[in-house]
Amino acid sequence: MNATKKLMAGTCIVLTLAGCSGMTHRERDTVIGAGIGAAAGAAITGDVGGAVIGGAAGGLIGNQVGKH
Repeated sequence: MNATKKLMAGTCIVLTLAGCSGMTHRERDTVIGAGIGAAAGAAITGDVGGAVIGGAAGGLIGNQVGKH
């Protein structure tokens, strides 16, 4: 069962990265910022609301960083 979980996780990671291959730098920075913000918001508050707010804030920051 453990090997199956690892295979499924690896497959999901590969498919996720393949889906991002056609993004511009700004789009990629927005997605990365949203992901980091959601993880940080969930870790700080421990609930879904914190993850949503963190994801929104991180997405905005990532979008502005990607402007160049």
